[in-house]
Amino acid sequence: MEKYQPRILDQTLRELAEELPAILIEGAKAVGKTSTAKCLAVETLQMDNTVTRELVGNSPELLERSKKPLLIDEWQRLPVVWDYIRRQVDQNNKGGQFLLTGSAIPRDANIHSGAGRIVRLRMRPLSMAERGLVKPTVSLINLLDSTAVIDGQSPLKLEEYLREILCSGFPGIRTLSRRAQEAQLDGYIDNIVSREFPEMGQMVRKPDVLRNWLRAYAAATAGTASYQAILDAATPGEHNKPAKNTTLVYRDTLESLWLIDKVEPWLPGGTSFKYLGKTPKHFLADPALSARLLDITPDRLLQGTSITPLGSPEKTITGCLFEALTSLSLKTYALACSARLRHFRTSSGDHEVDFIIEKGKTIIAVEVKIAPTITDTELRHLHWLTNQFPEYHVVKMVINSGPYAYTRKDGVHIIPLALLGP
Repeated sequence: MEKYQPRILDQTLRELAEELPAILIEGAKAVGKTSTAKCLAVETLQMDNTVTRELVGNSPELLERSKKPLLIDEWQRLPVVWDYIRRQVDQNNKGGQFLLTGSAIPRDANIHSGAGRIVRLRMRPLSMAERGLVKPTVSLINLLDSTAVIDGQSPLKLEEYLREILCSGFPGIRTLSRRAQEAQLDGYIDNIVSREFPEMGQMVRKPDVLRNWLRAYAAATAGTASYQAILDAATPGEHNKPAKNTTLVYRDTLESLWLIDKVEPWLPGGTSFKYLGKTPKHFLADPALSARLLDITPDRLLQGTSITPLGSPEKTITGCLFEALTSLSLKTYALACSARLRHFRTSSGDHEVDFIIEKGKTIIAVEVKIAPTITDTELRHLHWLTNQFPEYHVVKMVINSGPYAYTRKDGVHIIPLALLGP
């Protein structure tokens, strides 16, 4: 039996299950949802099994008689179980009854929202801290409550970070040989186009158009390009472009499959600052998918490529993919800390901060720099942000690929990505 790889979500799940009757773990296929849920479950019903699905569909009372906690794996294959569980929770709200996992949001299924009955948790591919390369020395929760000790040394160099981008955060892919990783990632992308879309009720009449759209979205990684700009990049020189509704279906379906993992803009309430950008930052679920769609090899990533990031001409695609790896990690850590991850940009583009981690009236303003060294000029937006929002306690941080965690004289924390944890 394969050894279970502990996840940061484990503790959150255990704590919530003590009090909450039903918890749904959502996320893209192959991120490890089922393995995590099985650590807590006593009994499992797999809805991707035809026999089990027919049995539960004809006898839903089986869910009530099963041992608890009961895991219902890939629940979206039989959407009626959602309402059945909701009714069970209405009758008995004792903690730790049901765990659900799902790799898609069923479309056109007539189900209740589940608000107040079924709590949702998002699971993502492995963060840097979960990959077991380096033990983190700086805690995000301690940064939020101002008790963090900024110290530590990382043995990782830029080459190791680039390898982590390419080898994927999907647990079943990252341990394979490079050739096998590429084959698995290609298969993952093929499955999205040929199987996942049809299963969501979206027949893809022109698979090449969807693939090109995915490539264009990958090129927009860590940027705020408009969806029209992504469509134009996907169909250069074509006069008869797909209708806007078609490309919106692409986006919405990919979001339903948890394959788009965008970062929404930070729009602080109660401020007089009116000129804020409202476009999300674009990320796929795993930076390895973006790299594979763009046909980026280890040599090309290290030596530089001719690919210009869509909507971010001032950046390199290598820097954008490093930011994607950072985003994946920060989302996981923020969830564990009950914080929110956002990004900040003025509508004019004069000022922007890569990420904002918000909890109450404390924010951590984060710049991501792939280089191991930091210049004063690169910190100007962090200092500017502090002066704009005096009602917030602002912690200033740079995440980079350097060897040391330390605090500069101006109060900015410099933290290698590998040394940051929840």
